Amino acid sequence: MKKKKTAIITGAGQGIGLAIAEKLAAQSVNLVLNDLEAGLIEEACNKISHQFGMSAIAVPGDASDQNIIDSLIQTAISNFGSVDVLIANAGITLYGNFLEYSREDFLKVTSVNQVGSFFLTQAAANVMKEQKRGGAILLTSSVTAHQSHENLAAYAMSKAALEMLAKNLVLELAPLGIRINTIAPGATLTSRTTSDKDYEKTWAKLTPLGRAAYVEDIADAAAFLVSDSAKHITGQTLVIDGGWTAVSPSPYG
Repeated sequence: MKKKKTAIITGAGQGIGLAIAEKLAAQSVNLVLNDLEAGLIEEACNKISHQFGMSAIAVPGDASDQNIIDSLIQTAISNFGSVDVLIANAGITLYGNFLEYSREDFLKVTSVNQVGSFFLTQAAANVMKEQKRGGAILLTSSVTAHQSHENLAAYAMSKAALEMLAKNLVLELAPLGIRINTIAPGATLTSRTTSDKDYEKTWAKLTPLGRAAYVEDIADAAAFLVSDSAKHITGQTLVIDGGWTAVSPSPYG
């Protein structure tokens, strides 16, 4: 019998991260899930375990904290014996005008989006190297890494850095059989974005395909890139935005 894969996913308590976790659970992947909010990630793990009959273990905490990174790796190994897939999805957005943006907010954004993703990727890649059977790593970027958005300079910079990280790491990881790619979601309907009553209508007008993405759209792309169906794809960024970056109309008018 073929051994089940084990995936670590950060930022998996809701939205895109949870949708990716559910997609992988449906494919019989064991899961170690992280979110800053303990209640959310415990609820997500319980939901997945009951709905898909797959093991899902919660590791709550700040994904940029080295102790949490170590715990994610050790939880995967001690419970499932391997780390086969990493999806570094945790990220934060703090809006602000560049000329007034605070050092505190800048460091918060870069700590989670860049530093956390970098060192979690490093930890997972080292385990995959020891296992000697390759693996798949996926980083979550954003369309803001490709087109300007008002008041998102720090966030956009942090996301663009992830795309370059994936490209650069091909040099070191490809010889180990480890693939690394990035997804760059565009406007997506989540509980956070739909708290803005105009969000769905605005992005339906701005998106060439006529609607904002559903979280399932992003999850489908993520699951493909970490699957064996993408075994010759590495160092790439897949933009999932319904065509928005092709024309880039501003949501601010």
